[in-house]
Amino acid sequence: MKGTYKKLNLAHLEAVLPQVLEAARQQQWTYETFLERALAAELDGRERRALVRRYKAARIPKPKSLDAFDFPFQPTLSERRMRELGDLSFLKTNTNVVFLGPPGTGKTHLSLSLACLALAVGHSVLFTSMAEMAQSLENASHPGLMRQRLRRYIAPSLLVIDEVGYTKMTQEQAHHFFELVTARYEHGSIILTSNTSFAGWGALLGDEVLATALLDRLLHHAEVVTINGPSYRMKDRQSETTALAAQAAPAPPETGAKSVGVATTGEKSRRR
Repeated sequence: MKGTYKKLNLAHLEAVLPQVLEAARQQQWTYETFLERALAAELDGRERRALVRRYKAARIPKPKSLDAFDFPFQPTLSERRMRELGDLSFLKTNTNVVFLGPPGTGKTHLSLSLACLALAVGHSVLFTSMAEMAQSLENASHPGLMRQRLRRYIAPSLLVIDEVGYTKMTQEQAHHFFELVTARYEHGSIILTSNTSFAGWGALLGDEVLATALLDRLLHHAEVVTINGPSYRMKDRQSETTALAAQAAPAPPETGAKSVGVATTGEKSRRR
């Protein structure tokens, strides 16, 4: 039987068949029900293996979800809008999503949440920081390798580029970035996070004309989500500081405890 499983590529069914057979005996399944459940078990196993492969290829640093995001902490951010983006309709229209805001406001969390939703329904995804991608393309030793690496960022259904704006790009990096955005324009969605307003992209790329052309393609079909709020990291840091201060504070004196000290003259007379 093992050879048959291998030839038919039924690796998961081979592992779960004893449980399926036992359930069939106990519940007295018909042949049709047994076949349906056996095939469903194999398909379920294949999908779980495929999801693991997609996550590995996506290079997701840590899975995130919209449900775990603290929306009340960012009142300028519309939860309804994020839930609408969570239906992934933007992928069907090759629309980009751009998160703008100061560091620590949850841009990466939101981008990872949308990426994980896309992976769950079968889309190919790749997550990268701007610095990592720029270095990868710039360090290609010959044009053929550069084109090969560029295809890696063009191929996925969804490309997530994190932390755009933290470091100024070289001229070569800026042109590679423009080439990538142009290649994905109306062919595949980009989720991008940045702490730099669009007005500052000319300085970021070192070329105002190139920045204008890049933004024209990036924003032609795009949802721009601006977050103007406090930093989650500072919130967590303040919570830790408060907790440490509370631990270090001296304990209040116990109420009703007897005081110990030198007796006054009056007290000594009363004792006599």
